[in-house]
Amino acid sequence: MQSMNISLPDPLKQFVDGQVSTGRYSSASEYVRELIRADEKRKAEEQLEAKLLEGLSDTETALTPADWSLIRKDALAKIEARKQRR
Repeated sequence: MQSMNISLPDPLKQFVDGQVSTGRYSSASEYVRELIRADEKRKAEEQLEAKLLEGLSDTETALTPADWSLIRKDALAKIEARKQRR
């Protein structure tokens, strides 16, 4: 795992320390990692929603075997990328 240093103004540092002191997080690093994961999830959900809305507004077309193959390939690549990030 790589290390990253960040600077926070006092009010934000106090807020982070308060979150850690509740016992839900064991360290400031754990709290920040949780925030980043939540942001990652939110952005992925936004992208999915945008793609779904785009699909709903497009005219209907039949998916070909090549389309299904591409969809499967993309999905497997995304799964592999997530595994490598953890």
